[in-house]
Amino acid sequence: MTTAPALARHVLDRVAYGARAGDLDDVARRGVDSWLEEQLHPATIPLPPGLERQLDALHTLRMTPTETFLTYGPPSFRTPGSKPTPEDVKAAQERGRIVPMEAVEARLLRAVASPRQLEERLVDFWFNHFNVFVGKGLDRLWVGAYEQEAIRPHILGKFRDLLGATAKHPAMLFYLDNWQNTAPGSPGVRGEFQGLNENYARELMELHTLGVDGGYAQDDVVNLARVLTGWGFARRGGERGRFRRPGLIGRMFFPRPEFVRAEERRAFYFDPDRHDTGSKLLLGRAIAGRHGDAGIAEGEEALDMLAQSSATARHISFKLAQFFVADDPDAALVETMAETFRSTGGDLKAVMKTMLWSAAFRDPALLTSRFKTPYQYVVSSVRAAGIEVRNVKPMYGVLAQLGQPLYGCQTPDGFKCTSDSWLNADAMTRRISFVVALGAGRLPLEAEPEDQNFNVRRPDRMAERAQGLVKENGTPVTADAIIAATGDRFSQNTMDTVNAAAPPLQPGLLLGSPEFMKC
Repeated sequence: MTTAPALARHVLDRVAYGARAGDLDDVARRGVDSWLEEQLHPATIPLPPGLERQLDALHTLRMTPTETFLTYGPPSFRTPGSKPTPEDVKAAQERGRIVPMEAVEARLLRAVASPRQLEERLVDFWFNHFNVFVGKGLDRLWVGAYEQEAIRPHILGKFRDLLGATAKHPAMLFYLDNWQNTAPGSPGVRGEFQGLNENYARELMELHTLGVDGGYAQDDVVNLARVLTGWGFARRGGERGRFRRPGLIGRMFFPRPEFVRAEERRAFYFDPDRHDTGSKLLLGRAIAGRHGDAGIAEGEEALDMLAQSSATARHISFKLAQFFVADDPDAALVETMAETFRSTGGDLKAVMKTMLWSAAFRDPALLTSRFKTPYQYVVSSVRAAGIEVRNVKPMYGVLAQLGQPLYGCQTPDGFKCTSDSWLNADAMTRRISFVVALGAGRLPLEAEPEDQNFNVRRPDRMAERAQGLVKENGTPVTADAIIAATGDRFSQNTMDTVNAAAPPLQPGLLLGSPEFMKC
């Protein structure tokens, strides 16, 4: 049987990014069930004023994809009729670095300081599930808006809403090329719009919904791609007609800000000229071809089918259980979660509640059984150290070193969450170097950064520079503070090693211990 203190540590390790000072006492005082119930309703949990001020200062978080494109995009889009020089292009790229940088800053500040910890864990999970890569072209401008608009609002809502929001967001449309998906021989064939593109349709079934064993065939991929022809970026300038700005990536269309209609603020646009109006057979179900603007209804019908599939219910339930419970989750738990998914129409809050209140999630055998991902480890270390973060650059640099830079997964399957994906000798060495510097106060996390500008699109460069982010003198963390925050989790062997070490090394030894590496 799991003791109350051990269960409190467990939920803070799995549902949160580890304990900060006072968290264990708070969960013990209120009870695990009460704390979990509140976490399932994040809007009821006020954010600390300091965190709100930090987030409010990040102005690009409040910009729509259209606004970031017109403000920070290729220079020829901002000045129609002019040909940019190489210097203009380079300057625009430098200016645009602020957009993904502020997205990284917001994510890390929230992960460390937000009391809405389940929300932050779910944002991590769902962004990874519907992954887009910051290094692919215009997605450098859209990863932040994608998280803000397509992911965060839906993490505890209906899966169908989340699926639709990601499908229509320009970040996903661009990343998996569906913005180019065009019916061969249609009136819309031109420029980049040369024919059918199956990339998004394949990943939509294999990764986002049904799963690799979800019962679909190559013909279904082709027909789903046909259904989704014409989905792309906004191309109308309100009632004033089209507004074209040829640019560095070809003929893309965006509305002038003064002509933007409410429904176009998110930049999605359905182009009936590029749509395949023929009938399709998808997963054994006929989808009637539609003409004109009605063609978008085919895509909505296909998303409905995929969201309601039993295969989707199992696939999503398995991935959630693998992320929160175990690398190889209990089959009965996955099926119970899938049944909740089916019976509630894909209510993600209900699915999470089924999992968090299950005996499988609270099984004593699972306590501290998983090796933390780099993201979990870095954030939980900073939280345990009790540092008020103002400068996220050192955290991002370490994440790049450890192979999990934010928004930096190139492949659509996202980063792995299983222990064997991250447990290796090189990772251990790098982790210990990080926490030794953290514990000794040699990471300038609390200081206002002299140069907050860093290149999110080149995590390899940040990884190379990570050692240069260490300073000589700072305020060290104490071992007592870490023990008080994280509870009685350290073995006698670890404590003997810590007590035998010089005080400046003790915090790093605690954070680098086998007990803290696991969750």
